[in-house]
Amino acid sequence: MTQDIAAIATLDEPRLVTETGVAARVAHLAEPVLAQLGYRVVRVRLLQQNGQTLQIMAERPDGTMTIDDCEAASQALSPELDVADLIANEYRLEISSPGVDRQLARLSDILRAVGHEAKIELTHPLASGRKRFRGIIHGVEGEGHGALLALERTDARSDEDKAVSLPLADLEEGRLVLTEALIRESLRAGKHQQAEDMPDGAEAEERPRRGPGRFRGPAQHKQKPLAPAGVQTQFKKVGGKPKPSGRSRGE
Repeated sequence: MTQDIAAIATLDEPRLVTETGVAARVAHLAEPVLAQLGYRVVRVRLLQQNGQTLQIMAERPDGTMTIDDCEAASQALSPELDVADLIANEYRLEISSPGVDRQLARLSDILRAVGHEAKIELTHPLASGRKRFRGIIHGVEGEGHGALLALERTDARSDEDKAVSLPLADLEEGRLVLTEALIRESLRAGKHQQAEDMPDGAEAEERPRRGPGRFRGPAQHKQKPLAPAGVQTQFKKVGGKPKPSGRSRGE
């Protein structure tokens, strides 16, 4: 199936996998707030480690998310979460990009991942009895509820078929495998994005020269760093009020 990824990857593109319980209520609250800023939710998780951590992964429809984007999302979401009071106990809010080995949350994520290796888990096993697969994504066959993910398995035994078609309607979780090819493509995409963000004519300017004790360049052209590896901005809810607790880099 050949589809225009840019046409599919919109703010309101539905996710293939959604949350349950408290995480689902947080996602329902967060989605319209982030959409006003041009972001969309990738995943919401409430983790019970070192106290409670509310982790919200977000991105722009083109898959990018800068450090400044993470901070803007945190500033917008923190008061909304505080008013809604969905989480009873003290918690830390983490806003991050999906990372290089990202979750495959939407159809556009899968189409962008064609040619890369992924781990796929289904809610129900296939006729073979297997519901966990690892392999190279070849594309998506069909449309709508009956769409199938074409995967060339890298975990198949000698007596098993390598080519499988997995129903996207039964997708429990999908995640890219961190490979050298994926890292190279991520770096190329980051450089391309920074080049597009450069002001017109900036590439023709003279390189900054090294002076004694300094390295001076045109500060007005400094680029906002992308956050491909899960940069997180954290807020901590203490006594009903979210307080900033700094910034940390995710795994």
